[in-house]
Amino acid sequence: MLTADLVKPRLRIRGSEISLDMLNEHDPYWQQTATDLIALFGQHQDQPQEAWHKTLEAYEGERMDYIVVRGLAKVLADAATFTPLATPLPPLQLRERLFTHGPVFTTPQLFHPKARTEVVQSVADELGMCADQIEATLFADRPATYILGDTGPEWTPEGLLARYNLELARGVLYWASTVQIEVHSNYKDLWKYLKLFKLMFWVRLLEDGYLIDLDGPISPFVNATMRYGRQFAAFLPALLFCERWRMVAAVRPPQTGTLGAYRLDYTSSLQTHFKQSGLFDSRLEADFAREFEEKMGEKRGHWRLFRESEVLLLGDTVMIPDFLLVDDQDESRKILIELVGFWHPDYLRRKVEKVRAANCQHLLLLVYQGLNVTEEAFQDVASEVIFFQNKPVLKEVIETVEAMADRIYGPRQKQERSPREKKEHHRQTIDNAERVKLFLAEHPHAKVREVAQALTISTTTAKKWIQHVRAKGEQQVP
Repeated sequence: MLTADLVKPRLRIRGSEISLDMLNEHDPYWQQTATDLIALFGQHQDQPQEAWHKTLEAYEGERMDYIVVRGLAKVLADAATFTPLATPLPPLQLRERLFTHGPVFTTPQLFHPKARTEVVQSVADELGMCADQIEATLFADRPATYILGDTGPEWTPEGLLARYNLELARGVLYWASTVQIEVHSNYKDLWKYLKLFKLMFWVRLLEDGYLIDLDGPISPFVNATMRYGRQFAAFLPALLFCERWRMVAAVRPPQTGTLGAYRLDYTSSLQTHFKQSGLFDSRLEADFAREFEEKMGEKRGHWRLFRESEVLLLGDTVMIPDFLLVDDQDESRKILIELVGFWHPDYLRRKVEKVRAANCQHLLLLVYQGLNVTEEAFQDVASEVIFFQNKPVLKEVIETVEAMADRIYGPRQKQERSPREKKEHHRQTIDNAERVKLFLAEHPHAKVREVAQALTISTTTAKKWIQHVRAKGEQQVP
């Protein structure tokens, strides 16, 4: 991330509002600067960091916008890998060995008769090294000597400028006291990174989203200001995963020392570089979703499956169940599903604690029997529990879901078809019956599955009309 001295000059303060002077990513001037820096940086692979700093200083020359140049260079360096030199012994031990000889000079002095070269050679002889190795090892633990091994991602000028703008936005949060975030969709990774950076937050439920209050690095409740500030700023890219969001930070910039508001929302051009989580966290979840869609999707059932669409608020943390089932005929009927799969014992213990704290009656737990957990562990939870051997049995899951929904929400109200729907259903019924009758006339020995596949109807519908034709004596069906 950028250091504070590279962020402060880009702050703009107008009354109580704080903004940033970001770069235009399509400006030819800045694109040329970014192109130059990317090329120069690449030329320094396998060279010490000190050489890069000297080249950068020469490139800056008398440019008045050196703050931006240094910021862009910092982005490049932060994404790269500088590796310490391999040394025969730790540099610290070598310095201790040399410094026991006291001060030495290039030429002998009255009170220091040994020259520097003599001392270096003497220690080299003691350690079985040559003098050049001593010189190379002496300060090899200093970053200036580190070698540029990996230059990082394949930067483009636009990509480097976009990342610089993001780093500026993160830097403003160094001086934030509180932040309020409103999110409405795609917030799975938001919670993950809130936990990862150990941020303190409080959550309130909105009609179609969540309002999150965070304590910032200069909040009176936070003592480790600088450390927490970096964590707070580091979190910002996670917010960009959300489709609709707004953020307001109370910031006390060093220029004024007074609080101002720094605002961002989903219309900004900022781009995240964080890695987004996959759709599913495990093969078990992916297999469950696929089987559900194959057997219960489209018109096969009245439950619709959604991935991590609801958050359970648990004080200073949250729980995001794996799936949400919604009745397509009554969207108020909802059942949450959490797969308790092949987990580490400590993670399982925390999960059970969360389930207990959630006290959620419309949560169904599908628990792998191979875990070191028994039914007694879930006795005092409000949720339903199904244990499975290899994978959840979908029929049992749906039966339990139906029973839970009836108990929590009451029996489903049968929806009356509209006149138009009744007419269409009647037409479809007659059509299916006639198609089955004609097909059986041509294929008298066809089985139910063959009829269903040939006419692209369900096996239930095929069986129903085959039985009807048989009852009427119109066709003998095996």
